[in-house]
Amino acid sequence: MEMRWFLSKIQDDFRGGKINLEKTQRLLEKLDIRCSYIHVKQIFKDNDRLKQGRITIEEFRAIYRIITHREEIIEIFNTYSENRKILLESNLAQFLTQEQYAAEMSKAIAFEIIQKYEPIEEVRKAHQMSLEGFTRYMDSRECLLFKNECRKVYQDMTHPLNDYFISSSHNTYLVSDQLVGPSDLWGYVSALVKGCRCLEIDCWDGAQNEPVVYHGYTLTSKLLFKTVIQAIHKYAFMTSDYPVVLSLENHCSTAQQEVMADNLQATFGESLLSDMLDDFPDTLPSPEALKFKILVKNKKIGTLKETRERKGSDKRGDNQDKETGVKKLPGVMLFKKKKTRKLKIALALSDLVIYTKAEKFKSFQHSRLYQQFNENNSIGETQARKLSKLRVHEFIFHTRKFITRIYPKATRADSSNFNPQEFWNIGCQMVALNFQTPGLPMDLQNGKFLDNGGSGYILKPHFLRESKSYFNPSNIKEGMPITLTIRLISGIQLPLTHSSSNKGDSLVIIEVFGVPNDQMKQQTRVIKKNAFSPRWNETFTFIIHVPELALIRFVVESQGLIAGNEFLGQYTLPLLCMNKGYRRVPLFSRMGESLEPASLFVYVWYVR
Repeated sequence: MEMRWFLSKIQDDFRGGKINLEKTQRLLEKLDIRCSYIHVKQIFKDNDRLKQGRITIEEFRAIYRIITHREEIIEIFNTYSENRKILLESNLAQFLTQEQYAAEMSKAIAFEIIQKYEPIEEVRKAHQMSLEGFTRYMDSRECLLFKNECRKVYQDMTHPLNDYFISSSHNTYLVSDQLVGPSDLWGYVSALVKGCRCLEIDCWDGAQNEPVVYHGYTLTSKLLFKTVIQAIHKYAFMTSDYPVVLSLENHCSTAQQEVMADNLQATFGESLLSDMLDDFPDTLPSPEALKFKILVKNKKIGTLKETRERKGSDKRGDNQDKETGVKKLPGVMLFKKKKTRKLKIALALSDLVIYTKAEKFKSFQHSRLYQQFNENNSIGETQARKLSKLRVHEFIFHTRKFITRIYPKATRADSSNFNPQEFWNIGCQMVALNFQTPGLPMDLQNGKFLDNGGSGYILKPHFLRESKSYFNPSNIKEGMPITLTIRLISGIQLPLTHSSSNKGDSLVIIEVFGVPNDQMKQQTRVIKKNAFSPRWNETFTFIIHVPELALIRFVVESQGLIAGNEFLGQYTLPLLCMNKGYRRVPLFSRMGESLEPASLFVYVWYVR
């Protein structure tokens, strides 16, 4: 039956005789078989007996079987098939219940799967599944490791903003290094497309009264401020409906700050939050209440009440300092930054700052006594790391109440990143990374924010929100650990190194990132000379004490004895977003691009 179906699908393509490599690739795609051209090319070469660059129908059948009929899938199929030829609907339902943990409505799900993936019509009509259909199902999105439920916004979005981890970028306008690289609108566009919700804009005085964006005192190129915010306006809510915070690193004169204020209002219009919400006069609003809103983060003059009282007035006119009674320059407040330097803030820009007022961090004690609910701190990674070691309980108490942004130290001129996990562990909401720099930190960032529909907002675990919690990431005393077991079965069309054919020497590393006690890595043995379908069948067990903060990272490498191992691909996701059962792990390049169909085949289970 399968043979009849197969020939009916391909014989027209062979009416003119043999076919070449390109037609082979197209025919595989027509049969809904996803395959990497570079692997097909090698398999074609191995099966082209006459070495003329053209193959017969029989040779194509051999290629098809090599690519689709994977031993590990056949083994699972045969376990549940009564005759090793067909799965009855009840057999498939049994597989879904026992292996895929789909206890509810497994019979109805089995029917849907057969209708969707079984390519042979007579088998489909009989409510059965052939190996062809089962193979297509196991290779589908439904069998990915990442839970479908986590692909949509499912968390409670009505908590105050400080209760969320917020996807944040540092010097968003840079697409290379911090000193001489280009500034580019693509930095903003790509960050927003990845779900980033806090963008940094470094603003300086430009020619002809037009503020510019660049990394001051360096040779990085310049962008017009108004062009930057026009690009942000276009892409702000393409990936997520939830609020975008514009973190202004403001070095402009008051005249050009007023231009910035005009630009912001003209570009964003009603989307720009320029007054408190009536329901939130003295607490931070929720992401839900701020949907489709742009928030400005900058220094601010006076209180929110005073801002509201000035609404509609001419901000360029005279105004009184309410606290000191001192007459100010028109539209300006002398804001003391250091003893030697005073930063002037234009009232027009100040009044656009509502719930995200930038306030210099002095100490946890000072914040406890004086910091207002709408004041946020930015702390450099070095100071933050020191505080997290010396005053961890105070730090967590601080992040329960106030939005805290952590940014890379100034010496990272190459735009390198720190590991964000250590600051998520203590509840820091905005851990700002250089999005343009690939590597482990950005893999963790991208993996963490896959959760909650990629919305850029993730509700912090209860122990980082509740005032009665005594959580310390370095000293875990409470909670129920999870035992996670991963059987790494095989690799599927793994990426190739520049130096190898599909005969690469492959290994996989599985890493856990979370609280210090949970951090660990394990790796497989090396499978020699097989990047197309390496089989490991190795089982790894991890005890994870704080699953709510844990990320799991799969890394595939090609063994190199002289120059060291070469990175081939990776995938990172939150532990609690992992499906159980037989699952496919898609692989991504160092730059975060999909390497489909390259993937790993695993069996996952965990108990608490």
